[in-house]
Amino acid sequence: MKTGVYWCRCGGIVSDRLDVAAVAQQLGPDAAYFKEVELACSDEGRSFIAQDITSERPDRVVVAACSPREHEGTFRAAAAAAGLNPFLVQLVNVREHVAWVTPDREEATTKALHLVRAASRRVAAQVPLERRMLDVSTDVMVVGAGPAGLRAALTLAEAGRKVVLVERDAIVGGMPLRYEDVFPRMECGPCLLEPLIGELFHGAHAERIEVLLLSEVIGLKGSLGRFTASIRLQPRHVSVSACIGCGECIPVCPVQYPNSFNYGQGERKAIDLVYIGGQPNAPHVDAVRCLRLSGGSDCHACRDACQVEGAIDLDEVERVEERTVGAIVLAVGGALFDVGRLAGLGHGTVPGVVSSLEAERMVASDGPTQGAVPSLPDRPPDVAIVHCVGSLDDRYRPYCSGVCCMSAFKLNRLIAHRAPGATFTHYTRSLAVAGKHEWDLYRQAREDPNTGFVGYGTVDELAVDTSASGRPAVTFRGATHEHDLVVLMGATVPSPGAGDLARILDVPVDRHGFFEEAHGTVDATRSKLRGVYLAGVCAGPMDIGRSMTQGAAAAGAALSALVPGRQLEIEPVRAQVDPARCSGCRSCIGVCPYQAIGWVDPVAEVNPTLCVGCGTCVATCPSGAMTGLNFTDEQIFAEISGILS
Repeated sequence: MKTGVYWCRCGGIVSDRLDVAAVAQQLGPDAAYFKEVELACSDEGRSFIAQDITSERPDRVVVAACSPREHEGTFRAAAAAAGLNPFLVQLVNVREHVAWVTPDREEATTKALHLVRAASRRVAAQVPLERRMLDVSTDVMVVGAGPAGLRAALTLAEAGRKVVLVERDAIVGGMPLRYEDVFPRMECGPCLLEPLIGELFHGAHAERIEVLLLSEVIGLKGSLGRFTASIRLQPRHVSVSACIGCGECIPVCPVQYPNSFNYGQGERKAIDLVYIGGQPNAPHVDAVRCLRLSGGSDCHACRDACQVEGAIDLDEVERVEERTVGAIVLAVGGALFDVGRLAGLGHGTVPGVVSSLEAERMVASDGPTQGAVPSLPDRPPDVAIVHCVGSLDDRYRPYCSGVCCMSAFKLNRLIAHRAPGATFTHYTRSLAVAGKHEWDLYRQAREDPNTGFVGYGTVDELAVDTSASGRPAVTFRGATHEHDLVVLMGATVPSPGAGDLARILDVPVDRHGFFEEAHGTVDATRSKLRGVYLAGVCAGPMDIGRSMTQGAAAAGAALSALVPGRQLEIEPVRAQVDPARCSGCRSCIGVCPYQAIGWVDPVAEVNPTLCVGCGTCVATCPSGAMTGLNFTDEQIFAEISGILS
C-alpha cells in the first residue's frame, strides 16, 4: 500500500520549531514519500496537493498540518479533486499539538514523528466511504409563544415556511401579558404584543402557522433537515373554533381556586379564561380542579350552560402527535427566582411582602385589586423595593440579570401614578441601567423627592418581619423602617421545564441552567446541537426588545440552513451492525441519544439518516456487533501501535 505524507510548513510556524527532515527520514516504510508544502491550506498549497496526488497515485494520504476541526474538510476536498476517496485522508495536528506547545526542539521532533507514524498506520486500515444526500424539510418548529417565539414564527411564515408553534399555556403571548407597562418606554405589555398575535391568528401568513396550545415536546429524533418531534397535547375541553367566547359557562362552575395568572391573588373557576383579552378568546378546563374530570362528581354545569352545541367536550383525551421539521427554534422563556428561598425577607410569611411578579399584577388595572396598593387610610403608601434578591450571590445566582433594576424603577413609576404622593425606598446592592432609554426611567426615580436609596452589601444584612402595627418592617444595620408594601426583585432564572426539555432534545445547558449557545459572543442564536436555535430568555436574562430581536435572528439562521431545493450531505461516519454477531440484547437501542437504532427481528438496525456517528452504541455493545465506520477497532489499534512504536 502506497501512503503519501504532505507536511505543511505553515509559513515556518511549524517547521522552524522541529526537525522536519528527521521526521521524514525516520518514518521509513510507513510512508512511500514525504513532501513539504509551504502553506497547504492556501490556493497554491491545495492545488499542489491535488496535482501531486494525481501524479503519484497514492492509495492513502496523510496531511501533517493543523486542527482537523479547521481544515480536515479542506484537504479531503483536495484529495477528492484528484480522484482519491476523501475518507482515505488522515489529518495530523502538528501545529497546536506539537509546535505550539512543545518548546524543546528534540522533543517536538520525536512527538511529531510518532503522530505522523500513527496516522500512516491508521489510514492504511481506513476504507472508502461515500456521503449520501438528504432531501430536507423546510418546515420549522418553534417551542414557546412568548415575544421571541412569536417573532420567530412570524418571520419564518413571512418567508414562506410552514411553522409548528408549540406552547404549553392555553393562550399565546407569554410573560408580557401580565405587565401593565413594560420598560423602558412604559408601553402596555398586551398592547405591544397585540399586532403580533393578530398576525399569528388572522394575518396574511396565518395559514402557514399551526398553533398547538397546551402542548409540549416529549421526544425528538433526527438531525438538521429532518427532525421528528413527538408532541403531547393536553385536552382543552373547549373547541377554539366552535366557542364564541360568551363566557356563559364560567359563572355556573362551582369550583373556585387561586388564580395562577395573578400569582395566587384573586380566584378563577375550573373552566375560565386565562385572562380577559387573551388569545385565543376561549376558556379552558383545568382537569385537576374540575369535579367531573378529577372524579369528584358527574358535574357538567358548564356544558349545560353553553349555547353552542359541541363547544365543550368533557370527554376529550390527551393525545400524542408527530411533526417532521428541518429545524427547531427554542423560545421557552424563563422564570424568576423563588424569593421565598430567602426566609429572612419574609415572602410567604409576612403580610405585605410580595415578589415583583405579584406586584406587577397588583398594580395592573386588570389585576386582582384593579391597581390598588395597600396603605394606611390617612396617607399614600410607603413602598420598599429590594433589588438583587437571589442575584450576585454564589449561594443562589452569581450573575446579574440586567433587567431587574429597570423593572424596579418601572414599578416605582407605576405605583406613583396609581397612588400620588407614595414614598419609595430602594434597597440596592448594584445598579444596571444600560441603554439609551433606560437611564431616563432611573433618573426620574433618582430625582423624585419621594424616592430614597439605601445601599447594602449582602442580602443577609436585611431582615423583613411583621411590625407591631401588622405592617412589614425592614431592618438594616440596626435601623427598622415600616412600610405598607415590600417588593422583592428576584433574579431571572431558567424556565422550570428547561432541564427536562434539554434532556429530551439532547441540547446542553450552561452552569446556570440556561440553554447554551454555540458561542455567546459570535454565535448566540445557535445551540450546540446543529439545527436547534435559541431565542430569548431561554438562553439567558434579557429584556423584551432583545428577545424579539433574537427571535428574528434565530429564524434567519434557520432559513439560511433550510434553503428550498438544497440537499444536505449525510456523513458516512456512522454506526453499522454486523447481523452475524448481534445477540439481540437491545442495549444499543436504549443508549442511542438520537433514537437512530431500531429493531428488525432478530437484530438491531441503524437508521443512517438519524445516526451521527457518536459511538455510544459501539462502546455499549457487549458482543462487538456494532462498528463505528472510520473508527473501527482495527484503525484505532493501528493508530495506537504507531504512537507506541
